[in-house]
Amino acid sequence: MPELPEVETVRRTLEPALGARVVSAWTSGKGLHMARKPPRAKLAALAGATITKLRRHGKYLLIETDRPQEIVAHLGMTGRLRIVDGATPRVPHTHVVLKLADGRDLRFIDARRFGQFDVVDKARERVYPALAELGPDPITMGLDVDALFALAKAKRTTLKAFVLDQSVIAGVGNIYASEALWRARLAPSLRTNRLTRAATKRLAEAVGEVLARALANNGTSLRDFVDADGVEGSNWEYLWVYDREGQPCPRCKTTIKRAVHQGRATYYCPTCQTLRGSK
Repeated sequence: MPELPEVETVRRTLEPALGARVVSAWTSGKGLHMARKPPRAKLAALAGATITKLRRHGKYLLIETDRPQEIVAHLGMTGRLRIVDGATPRVPHTHVVLKLADGRDLRFIDARRFGQFDVVDKARERVYPALAELGPDPITMGLDVDALFALAKAKRTTLKAFVLDQSVIAGVGNIYASEALWRARLAPSLRTNRLTRAATKRLAEAVGEVLARALANNGTSLRDFVDADGVEGSNWEYLWVYDREGQPCPRCKTTIKRAVHQGRATYYCPTCQTLRGSK
């Protein structure tokens, strides 16, 4: 599933659409996440609107217009947002097409249909269900160590589940959770109530470092991810532990292990990722 670095890469590569005017909208009529269909009437009402700003919070992309409305998009597992020449044939699983006045299309493609594509009033953005419960964005807002530490003490869950909780940190998914915990030298199964403030600071720094590193490499393409120009990210080559089971730990050379936490694969080093939150 595309995570913060991938969505930010898409946002950056969508910037050539800034200033473009929407001429019309088309939808496939098929449901996406939770069978929710992209709102055909609301999208059609954006005809004549100009795209003025592209923002992101966690894994959500927000496309602002010069109207009181904006588009909220989530890539789900296989979603793609592409800018293409309007004459290009539509590929299978295309669910939304915004035709632009300059002859290009902004297209949302999603084979597994776990993504979202919606229209929301800007004034009500933070009460929109998908956005209302999101925690801080670690790239645009940073992570407050004291607030993170307080949440860790209150949650009393495993550290892997804590980092994946979007109400705690918006944008981190399975890949970068494994990477950040390895970088912070913390075991995924460590209970958050055992986390010290020093370890929390190390975790916050690791999350920021891992995401910035992935952004510098334009995200991680494992199966489906491409940017708005159709280009894959190269961060796969730079992952420390994710999907590296059986390979030596880059730090201590112990064999990397794989475990399953809450149905998600976790990769870690059993030697240098400690269960002692005070270390």
